[in-house]
Amino acid sequence: MPQVAADIHIHSCFSMATSKDMVPDRILSGCRTKGIAAIGTGDALHPKWREMWEDVSNDSGIIILPTTEVEDENRVHHLIVAETLDSFAVMQESFTPFCSHLETAGRPHIRLKGEAIAKTVHEAGGIIGPAHAFTPWRSVYAAFSSLADCYGEEEVSYLELGLSADSRDGAAIEELAGIPFLTNSDAHSPVPEKLGRECTILDLKRMDVSSLLPAIRESRILMNIGFFPEEGKYNRTACTRCYHQYTLEEAVALKWRCPHDKGRIKKGVSDRARELSGETRTVRPPYIHIIPLAEIIANRLGTCSPRTKKCSALYDELIKTFGDELSILLHLPTEEIRSVHPGVADAIAAFREGRVTLHPGGGGQYGTFSV
Repeated sequence: MPQVAADIHIHSCFSMATSKDMVPDRILSGCRTKGIAAIGTGDALHPKWREMWEDVSNDSGIIILPTTEVEDENRVHHLIVAETLDSFAVMQESFTPFCSHLETAGRPHIRLKGEAIAKTVHEAGGIIGPAHAFTPWRSVYAAFSSLADCYGEEEVSYLELGLSADSRDGAAIEELAGIPFLTNSDAHSPVPEKLGRECTILDLKRMDVSSLLPAIRESRILMNIGFFPEEGKYNRTACTRCYHQYTLEEAVALKWRCPHDKGRIKKGVSDRARELSGETRTVRPPYIHIIPLAEIIANRLGTCSPRTKKCSALYDELIKTFGDELSILLHLPTEEIRSVHPGVADAIAAFREGRVTLHPGGGGQYGTFSV
């Protein structure tokens, strides 16, 4: 059966703070470069965005899955998936009385509770689960202590971990024992270091969209691939102004105000997950930690950005020589990579073997790494 890398949470050019290049052709091109075989459309409640996907040429056979992210009245973000764009047209009509900007905003704020949103999604034939479930801003575990508090009796089909978490963060939370974990990029740009930076390897019965939803619901997940969670910008408890990090006990004693600049201290994902965890851990599919190839190149070349001409030229050479990025990061023998650039080969070998020094992020600042 086909095994595909799926990234089903992205955003369009109609969402805030996204690149104008987040259009279907550029997204599909980015998927080919990255090695992503199934991509979510993102923002599928937006009528113009649906039209753009209906008109796109998809000669590569990439599976296109209609998806969107919405924010509810409690500021919880939800990832919604359906088999057809028509299902989202139905949802749009249902949500219109509760949202004034469905035709202008890619990621809408709907004035309903999570349970009511989930009910509407299910009636339209879709499935739903929390997006970036542990982050301190706009997530289910920021607002609630259980999924039932948010979704009531409605089915939760999956949980998205987010960039600052991995499977270990949810494995000891009892209510998540039967819920699949997804990893997605939440990309706002099609550049290589964003699109597909996290993805889920799914076992499909066929290479089509009708096989994708059952694979998610039935937890036919072979592995999750993503950041070292320490690279995420909310992994540790930290000040949102100066980014100074604190233990949970220190933050409580300080009443969540930073003594250095009076900034707000936000609870990190690792601390929040620990609060919710019990003693028993469920076995999860492997979680493979990767560092985006563009970031590895920038690190090896000593540049401040992976978008410099020098970095882009080396990235393009590696892709032209070896195929797609995920194959280079996960499977290609490092001796072959060495023929193009020894430093990049050494860095890939280092993270494959766990020889990476991580400098955790928190408070809104991404973590960094050194090899």
